[in-house]
Amino acid sequence: MSSLRGLRQPELSKRLYTLIKTQNHAIGAYEQAGKESQTIATQLSEWGESTDDDAVSEISDKLGVLLAEVAEQEDLFAQNLEDSRGVLKQIRNTEHSVAPTRNHKAKIQDEIQKLKYKEPESTKLVTLEQELVRAEAQSLVAEAQLTNITRQKFKEAYDVHTAAIIERAEKQIILAKQARRLIELLDDTPIVPGEERVPFADGDEAREVLNDAESGLKHWTPTVEPIKFYSEGKLGANAMPGNTDSVEQPSHDTLTTAQRRVEERERAEAEEDAGVTTASPVAEKTVVAETA
Repeated sequence: MSSLRGLRQPELSKRLYTLIKTQNHAIGAYEQAGKESQTIATQLSEWGESTDDDAVSEISDKLGVLLAEVAEQEDLFAQNLEDSRGVLKQIRNTEHSVAPTRNHKAKIQDEIQKLKYKEPESTKLVTLEQELVRAEAQSLVAEAQLTNITRQKFKEAYDVHTAAIIERAEKQIILAKQARRLIELLDDTPIVPGEERVPFADGDEAREVLNDAESGLKHWTPTVEPIKFYSEGKLGANAMPGNTDSVEQPSHDTLTTAQRRVEERERAEAEEDAGVTTASPVAEKTVVAETA
């Protein structure tokens, strides 16, 4: 079903549609990896307890806590990637809404060329040329809006994406370093048959490791340098510089209206993918757009 939707996308938005769709699969993989890692952390603790070795039991229990927190960072990372993906959707929606304006202009140009070849004296040429002037004016606005949205949102999306990578890495480093402190507390000195194991005497230090890990996460602050956005405060609601709101908008299909339709179709398709049988009126009347 999703492949059919991809085929129905305007040519202009197909590549970004595919990228966003693939990102969704990647995000799901990160979420699944986090869940599996949580399970592994629990199983590690349970195994340690079953060894009847107090040192192994103590260390594995606390190591499981740290590894579970590492897994939690995967889930947070996936959420941040979803935020980044949501920003890219704004570009895709704009591409989707600009496509009819491009197509309308190209269609008129084709009609003019055909008519000039077949009926060069036709009075319809004047009408078509006037219509082309209007279409070109609308196209200029639409293309400017597309450029503005694309540059701003592309920058914003990967600002969020790369900051998420750094946050995940730095927090997992904090946890991994404390985990290594914990592992070092386990005395692995060999014993001979009949010799008793040395009792675990570092319980307080093991608890301190967890406290330090918790404190490290609590006091973590972003280390990335903020990315400068030159468009900040300069774009109006119609994706044009603030002082050009009066510029004529594309009458064929305004951006805001088209974007709303794309988003409504997305919601309808998401329900369909989830097995919901209630059809959306919008989904029934319009061309199917990209699923989230």
